[in-house]
Amino acid sequence: MNVIVIFLDSFRQDHLSIYNQGNAPFPNIPACNTPNLDKFAKQCVIFENAYPEALPTIPVRCQLMTGQRTLPFRPWEPLTSQDITLTEILRKQGYICGLISDTYHYRAPGMNYHANFHEYRWIRGQEYDPYVSSPPKRDVENYVNEHYTDKWKNRIKQFLANTDDFTSAEDWFPAKVVKESVRWLKDNRSHDKVFLWIDSFDPHEPWDPIEEFDTYTDPDYEGSRLIMPMGGIADHWARDHEIEYIQGLYAGEASFVDHCLGELFENLQELGYYEDSIIILLADHGHPLCDHMKFLKGSDRMYSELLKVPYLIHLPGGKNAGMRTDAIIQFHDTLPTILELLDSSCVSGTHGESFVPVLYGDTDEHRQAMITGYYQGIDRCIRDKTWSYIQRPEDEPDELYNLQKDPRETKNLIDKHTEEAKRLSAMFGDYFRQIPAKVIKGVQETYEMVSGSVE
Repeated sequence: MNVIVIFLDSFRQDHLSIYNQGNAPFPNIPACNTPNLDKFAKQCVIFENAYPEALPTIPVRCQLMTGQRTLPFRPWEPLTSQDITLTEILRKQGYICGLISDTYHYRAPGMNYHANFHEYRWIRGQEYDPYVSSPPKRDVENYVNEHYTDKWKNRIKQFLANTDDFTSAEDWFPAKVVKESVRWLKDNRSHDKVFLWIDSFDPHEPWDPIEEFDTYTDPDYEGSRLIMPMGGIADHWARDHEIEYIQGLYAGEASFVDHCLGELFENLQELGYYEDSIIILLADHGHPLCDHMKFLKGSDRMYSELLKVPYLIHLPGGKNAGMRTDAIIQFHDTLPTILELLDSSCVSGTHGESFVPVLYGDTDEHRQAMITGYYQGIDRCIRDKTWSYIQRPEDEPDELYNLQKDPRETKNLIDKHTEEAKRLSAMFGDYFRQIPAKVIKGVQETYEMVSGSVE
């Protein structure tokens, strides 16, 4: 049996039609069109409540690759010599392992997430990847407003320089990731067992969809093309029509990713991988789009727009295709689940717990509740199927939302239902609220540079 992981960065659950039932997340932005993901999802087990164990980009990859918790003790850091990864396990079991990615954090100096793969292919130039050293040919002033600082302008300049020479859809990153993935899948089909990790950085910001997919923005908009929002309170630096424009750019980017994935899904089917492979598609997290006054990720943005992601598992032959489950799972549960599906003897030993009974339709229960947050932050979100409790720093009020009645998390019920907050808090205790006494300066600076969460 083969294993294929399709990883998308920053893809919100509510921007997949299979999840939002055609409803638009924002009143003035059309619902995001995702026909290829929807078609694939109908052949999968669809998870409604899959959550990152901790955030952001690299801690998520760590928990998925190792099956271990990272909160609260692991920052944004390389794998350690003590980590046992899924790649290492599968390689010892005779799998040929490949990694295709444009997520440039993988190949940053000192990072080693490609360890034990037989082959890895990097697509360069995403976001602030120091790929092109010459200045951009385009004027950065056309991509900012009067509030942008030099720090943000310089970030955008790097992205513009990286993409200046793109002339067609095939030049863009998700198309390249898919092309390389399809080539790898074809070239390695003769092997008895393969493991391919496909890691697409899109629809991570900056959002610069090609014209064909830039259909979610107001055609009468005459402002700057704000492909990269800043942190902080959005209305301090952006007007209402600019906020809506940015939201439309994200939808266009997500729709383009869906378009590119169509070629991958078609080849997976034609090459027979649908019949003999476990195929997992997920996002590392969503993305705040001013739902709660801010864009970008951050330790204080513990809401569904950041935490709820698409999570789809295609079982060999399409077993239980289209089945939906509201079982609560977290990302570190993925590795032991894969190993149990493969009848591996290496299932035990992880913090994660296999949810194979959920996949087989025997139950809709796995975890009673989840907890997540950032290594650098004190804020934590604890939620079950009904309630979401957000623990804030001591000088800020905690928050509690009824996810069934108020999925957009607009009404804080902490004063009316204190007992629910206490119940959820007691499930995990103070350990998960700890911030290490000493955060290594270099780690913190790297995190701020790449996470986009700084204000």
